[in-house]
Amino acid sequence: MPALTQVRLLVDDFAGCHRFYRQVIGLMPRFGEVCGPYDEFETGSTQLALFQRRLMAAAIGSSEAPATTRDDRTVVVIGVDNVDAAHARLSAHGVSFVAPPTNRRDWRIRTAHLRDPDGNLVELWSALT
Repeated sequence: MPALTQVRLLVDDFAGCHRFYRQVIGLMPRFGEVCGPYDEFETGSTQLALFQRRLMAAAIGSSEAPATTRDDRTVVVIGVDNVDAAHARLSAHGVSFVAPPTNRRDWRIRTAHLRDPDGNLVELWSALT
């Protein structure tokens, strides 16, 4: 059976995103390539990777970087022990949230939503108790 091994975000601000996922979110980088063009973060059985958008365009033979859109097409979902504690910690780091901690009873989780330095939507979640 095929296995999902990695989600790769194509970013323009590699250094900003690397710092965000490492220092603010607290994920451990695999290679420590702060300036890029590529790094992976350990997240359990699947990795979150960052890759410079223009280099991915070159890798697939595109003459231009892929067009970006203002509409969200993906969400980076990160499980945490306590959404409220994570919200407080990230807010102290200057992170602005697009949605505060909210009970999602239909989903049976509590979530908070923010954006990384490249504008990707990030969801923090923990189980409702």
